[in-house]
Amino acid sequence: MLKKVDVVMFDFDGTLSARDANFEFGKYCFRHSWRPWGFLPLIGAAFVAKTFNHGGIWWRQAMRRFLTADMVRELAPGFIKQHRIERFGWAADQVAAERAAGRRVVMISAGPDYLIPHMIDDMKFDAVICSEMEPANPWKYKSFRWGENKVTALDEWARKNKLTPNLVRAYSDSKTDLPIMRAAAEEVWIDPKTGCRTTPC
Repeated sequence: MLKKVDVVMFDFDGTLSARDANFEFGKYCFRHSWRPWGFLPLIGAAFVAKTFNHGGIWWRQAMRRFLTADMVRELAPGFIKQHRIERFGWAADQVAAERAAGRRVVMISAGPDYLIPHMIDDMKFDAVICSEMEPANPWKYKSFRWGENKVTALDEWARKNKLTPNLVRAYSDSKTDLPIMRAAAEEVWIDPKTGCRTTPC
């Protein structure tokens, strides 16, 4: 019989941290490498495609097509160190409080696996689930944790750990997380600019 556990889900970008780590890493790469500049036409086309298909994979991969494994290895550590200061002050305390209350805390983010886990490795999440990227081609998705996929990700984690999750609370800043937010008993919406609670989307 599967063990039933109370679970709290946190998004990352705009919820526990100001700014979007993926977008900010792209800007960081432009400041530290010549390579992204050669991909500006493709990036421009990707921005146009985004307006027609907000949840699409193609334009996301096109925007990151300049990334190489060497670039990630060389630039990600410096960016992570810099971006960690964007984390909202209440974030670590709230995660700790949820854990202290006996709940499993799970981070589910659309951000890439070469960034997100390293930005929260001091926060003691029970699980960190983010988009998996191809190691040799870090612009290419193996899995994309966005929208409805976050519900699927939570279910997969629960099955793997032989658990029945009771999602008591979910934290997010974006309406793209509505599927998993609506699955929670309590929705906690965060203003991505201030880190303060806001009204539901």
